[in-house]
Amino acid sequence: MAASPVSDATLDSFAACAEAMADAAAAVIKPYFRAPFDLVIKGDLTPVTAADRAAEQAMRKVLAERFPDHGVLGEEYGQERADAPFQWVLDPIDGTKAFVTGRPIFGSLIALLHEGVPLLGHISQPVLGERWLGLRGRRTLHRPGCAGGAAVARTRACESLAVAQLSATAPEMFPPADLARFRRVAGRVRQLTWGGDCYQFALLALGHIDVVIETTHKIWDWAALGPVVEGAGGCFTDWQGRALRPGAPGEVLGVGDPARLDEVVALLNAA
Repeated sequence: MAASPVSDATLDSFAACAEAMADAAAAVIKPYFRAPFDLVIKGDLTPVTAADRAAEQAMRKVLAERFPDHGVLGEEYGQERADAPFQWVLDPIDGTKAFVTGRPIFGSLIALLHEGVPLLGHISQPVLGERWLGLRGRRTLHRPGCAGGAAVARTRACESLAVAQLSATAPEMFPPADLARFRRVAGRVRQLTWGGDCYQFALLALGHIDVVIETTHKIWDWAALGPVVEGAGGCFTDWQGRALRPGAPGEVLGVGDPARLDEVVALLNAA
């Protein structure tokens, strides 16, 4: 893991801010879960609810109180202070389709980038109370809801793709050419399962999934995931095996065992 460019005390203050933002978002989201509400389809054909918008507003309020000079980019309300070296990236409900159908496999995503490089990643499942915190230079921590305190999250060893568990949100997310590339990997694994959005990457960090392959991600979809996966011992890259940075085209790959990364990348890019 790369070292953090800030002191431990500063990193701790960033982590505390992320926790407070997750608390604020959860307080908004939980009353909406499995309750009647209106669903709006945005211009990019993705769904949004009042819960998404109110949760992001609550997160931004916490950030403004703690780090008013930091930049922020959220899925629902855009960007502020784009020239600030520290940029928070927020997705109040990643997996809105799961949320509106009563499935607890969505999450609130919080990331902090320093000069474009992810420094902090936080995944919160507000209904189950689960949280994952990844900080550059540290091991990822998992808090399993009401089951107790935080413990170190670890990916698992995977001796070959033949025994691997592969996951992706839905086949519809892949353009036809990308779906063919995905299928090359799917044809080599033990089992393919669908569904989960950010929750798949959280389960990869716990060693329950070995490979997650996605595409069409926006920065608020992926920015929080890298620190969580990498801090648990895995790899988080694009489909070429490169680190993701702002402006990336949206191809996302999570691999629990680093020994499998080159093989998956080679299959995705085979002629």
